[in-house]
Amino acid sequence: MYSEKVLEHFRKPSNMGKIKNASGIGKVGNIVCGDVMWLYIKVGENSKGEEVIKDIKWQTFGCVAALATSSVVSELAKGMTIENALELSNEKIVKELNGLPPVKIHCSLLAVDALHEAIYDYLEKHNRPIPEKLAKKHERIQKELKEIEKRYKDFLELEKRLEK
Repeated sequence: MYSEKVLEHFRKPSNMGKIKNASGIGKVGNIVCGDVMWLYIKVGENSKGEEVIKDIKWQTFGCVAALATSSVVSELAKGMTIENALELSNEKIVKELNGLPPVKIHCSLLAVDALHEAIYDYLEKHNRPIPEKLAKKHERIQKELKEIEKRYKDFLELEKRLEK
């Protein structure tokens, strides 16, 4: 059973959409359930000169929990410094949603992975140092995506249609 907070985010998700000319894009998927998430960030500076996530949008194809976790991660990360956003955990997302059924916890991991992939993409595009922990996570995610692409050819078609 889903909490009322999960259902609120499912019915009225925050920050859904796509950012043209995004600073970073994270794409993740779950090989078991077939959920796919794209997360877009626009990075700018705050009044202290720190890099912050000025805008964030997402597109998710998945279940109620996948949509709700995408919405929550976007709310939490918006305005965060890059460093703080890298510390965002799936536990924080689950807590923010007043819990998730155990079989849906993987959706919170997926949402955090999408955010971290967008940050990885941003850092790489700007020839910035990539923290070792983030680089290892990126390697794992890329392996998973390759497996998904092998198993789900429709995934590639869906991505092509979204890019248009």
